[in-house]
Amino acid sequence: MEYNRGYINENKDIQRPPAEITFYEELKALSISDKQKKPGTWKLSPWAVLKYIMGGEISGGITISPKYIGNQKVVEIAIASLLSDRALLLTGFPGTAKTWLAEHLAAAISGDSTLLIQGTSGTHEDLLKYGWNYASLISKGPTEEGLIPSPVMLAMQQGSIARIEELSRIPTETQDALLSILSEKTVSIPELRKLIPAQQGFNIIATSNDLDKGVYEMSSALRRRFNIVYMPLPTSVQEEIEIVTYRVNQLGRNLNIPLAEVKEKQVQKLVTLLRELRNGITEDGKTKLRKSGASLNPAVSINIIHEARILAQFFDNGEVKPQHMIANLINSIRHDSPEDAAVIQEYNETVLKKRDDYKEWYQAIKKEI
Repeated sequence: MEYNRGYINENKDIQRPPAEITFYEELKALSISDKQKKPGTWKLSPWAVLKYIMGGEISGGITISPKYIGNQKVVEIAIASLLSDRALLLTGFPGTAKTWLAEHLAAAISGDSTLLIQGTSGTHEDLLKYGWNYASLISKGPTEEGLIPSPVMLAMQQGSIARIEELSRIPTETQDALLSILSEKTVSIPELRKLIPAQQGFNIIATSNDLDKGVYEMSSALRRRFNIVYMPLPTSVQEEIEIVTYRVNQLGRNLNIPLAEVKEKQVQKLVTLLRELRNGITEDGKTKLRKSGASLNPAVSINIIHEARILAQFFDNGEVKPQHMIANLINSIRHDSPEDAAVIQEYNETVLKKRDDYKEWYQAIKKEI
């Protein structure tokens, strides 16, 4: 069994390799140890896909790193959905690892996570089905050589997983081009009087941002062809800290340069601060707060800490301090929800000012606002 290594041997300095390249050794080890039945063209059994996503020990003393930190049931349902006659739609607020999980599911199941469509208001039907080489179309008319298959059609022909990001940003009439693909498992090419049937193993993983509700609503007919799995925000501070720490460390390794270390206490303080502003209540449940309108999810924490490490390493004394993180936090809030400057100022005076271990944070916020 071989995973798609793509250009790994030719380009050793890829900035952001696909999951199947980054975690090639883990996928290979899982494939060797996987003795369970593999459905269709799946590279791994459902059990091994779950092990790859959630992490853990496998035979030979090999440790598989966790790719998703959260409720295992969510991942189990997602994997089961891809074995059904429905496609999978991962939905939730920004920062809940929808894209991350979709990529790793495609990598583990198909060995190729790159059959991707990025949904926008300009996404047309030919990006979901097929298009034409216009020079060939004009000179020769419709021919198989002039046909340009979409990532979805390629996935159908290969029996693999196609990914559609931000489905809710694609116009409704274009979304509905998926109806025949998901119900009939074929693409009709009337110009060639030909049907392209889906091979065993084909399916689609789509993602949708809850903040985009109302942009382009899915038709009820299309919704019925998806199993919709809601991706929850982390339920506890500790779970969120684990997610943030894992991704921050990974981003640091990808740069291949030394970065200032961030202390666990600093991560805990930032995560707590963002959770309280996001939820409108302190973690101990004693003080109600005005909620921030900004999207203060784990992805924001990851970005803030990663940039703080860079600032501390190259423009300070190598020690990550609250002011390195607060400047980026305030900037994020002002960008997402300008009126929230008053919310964080109120939070600073009513909550952080009373916490002895947040004195530096209090001063940093007071200075920035």
